[in-house]
Amino acid sequence: MSNMFDQMLSRYEIRTKDEKLNATHEVMQQITLAGLFRGGFFNHAAFYGGACLRIFHKLPRFSEDMDFSLLKKDDSFNLENYFDAVYSEFKSLGREINIDKKEKKTESHIESAFLKDNTDIYNLKFQTEKTVKIKIEVDKDPPLQFNSENKLLLHPFSFMTRCYTLPCLYAGKMHVLVYRKWRGRVKGRDWFDFEWYAKNNAALDFNHLRERIAQSENSDKMTITTEHFMQQLKTKIQNTDINQVKADVIPFIKNTNELEIWSTDYFLQLADMIQFLPEK
Repeated sequence: MSNMFDQMLSRYEIRTKDEKLNATHEVMQQITLAGLFRGGFFNHAAFYGGACLRIFHKLPRFSEDMDFSLLKKDDSFNLENYFDAVYSEFKSLGREINIDKKEKKTESHIESAFLKDNTDIYNLKFQTEKTVKIKIEVDKDPPLQFNSENKLLLHPFSFMTRCYTLPCLYAGKMHVLVYRKWRGRVKGRDWFDFEWYAKNNAALDFNHLRERIAQSENSDKMTITTEHFMQQLKTKIQNTDINQVKADVIPFIKNTNELEIWSTDYFLQLADMIQFLPEK
């Protein structure tokens, strides 16, 4: 069992230090999910975000962080109740980890993706040649109107992870891409994911997107329409430096030639390809 971590790592094609770091992050994420499963965490929460898309839908880029949402608001929820299960999972694979809570600063409320007072953040890390760290965020007051499903993971053993459905993952990504405030920075990984959804003909759950917009923008849900969203998306595309977008995503992908077509016009045409789930 002590070699399982290395066995999981050996499944990746590793040629550079960046590729080894990315693969190590992903193996750590899978082991963390296994520990959370053993602890019963997914009875109360669901996995979403870029790491979820990477692990369960084969997104061709790596993701550093893990994002979770409670199934319903619960300010008393404490992720630390599940740490023993995560520690034990790593220990069974011959690895010792540390988990510490990150203290939020005032400016992080703006710069992190809609970081709220009731979003808890933890750093999970262990020592190899250097400290390898993944960030874990849990939203205890999540935007609702989302659907979840159980997705199978085979390593380090076979288990189920409760995840957002693909249309709800798409909604979350488009919310971040359009409404995230980075003070001049861009996060190219969001644009890469947007392209992936469009290429894979994914449908977007606008019910969930509307909930996210209403919460982050303090808006009346009744005023948020698909037309309103599409207008804001296209404005975002037109006002973004696509060269900065490319520069941010390069360390997380293998085939950088795919970025040659990226331009303002390219993303405007992708926007026109968005398909919305029929509203109930």
